[in-house]
Formats: sequence, structure tokens, C-alpha cells
Amino acid sequence: MSEQELNREKRIARVAAMEDRFDRVRGALAAMEAALTDWDAVRDDLRALAEYSDSGAWLCDFEADEAGELPPELKRGVLGEDALYDLLGEADELRARLKDS
Repeated sequence: MSEQELNREKRIARVAAMEDRFDRVRGALAAMEAALTDWDAVRDDLRALAEYSDSGAWLCDFEADEAGELPPELKRGVLGEDALYDLLGEADELRARLKDS
């Protein structure tokens, strides 16, 4: 194989590899755009959950649940002892990660 043919093969391999990278980045950017659109849509929800956690209302609701004052069919994952705290922590970690990138 001549040097010219070798250089051509290397060039083809390089372009193919860069095309693969290009496609992965383009896909990731589209996914990130969609995720950020979703994130923007729930920012008010996140703020409301943080206020609920900090206001003391969560504790009142938790105690009412423990006392059996809430109906059993009521979905209440938000009252799990660590669920809301963990969710808010995950949101903080994500914000920090986005800030650092």
C-alpha cells in the first residue's frame, strides 16, 4: 500500500470517527435541550416543594399521617421521611453539576 493510500485510509477513518462523535454530541444536545425544557416546566413545583419542606407544613402533614388522619388511598410519597429531603438534595446536586459544566 502506498503512502498516499495509507494517508487516504487514515483520513477516512478519522472522518468516520469524528462523524460518530458528532452524532453522539448532537444526540446528547437534543436530549439535554428536552431535559432542560422539562426542568424549566417544574421549577415552580420545586420551589413550592422547598417552601413546603421549610415552612413546617410538611411536618404537620407527616404527623397527621402518622396519627392516621389522612385517608389510606391518598398518595403520599412526599411524606416519606427522606423522600422530599432526598429529592431536594438531588435537585441541588444537579444545579451544581450544570453550573460546573
